[in-house]
Amino acid sequence: MALKLMIILLFIIVLFFSRNFFKLKRKKKVFESKKLRTFNFNKKNLNNWMNLTKKERYNLSKQESFIYLDKRKLLLEEIRKEYKKISR
Repeated sequence: MALKLMIILLFIIVLFFSRNFFKLKRKKKVFESKKLRTFNFNKKNLNNWMNLTKKERYNLSKQESFIYLDKRKLLLEEIRKEYKKISR
């Protein structure tokens, strides 16, 4: 009786650890595929842009938007500094 319980318990433990192992492998694949691709898009590589998924295109455009905002803020700061210098 005790031997049967130990075998069943051992079988359950093996199944549990194998399930976790396969989940980790699957998550790694998902993370690898979700890495943000960086491209400089233009007319020549339009096909690369079209081959991206909708979510990847959205994330890239969002990232470009943040970069543009940062550049614009820096430019505005420079303009304000110049204006202060000129006004004196």
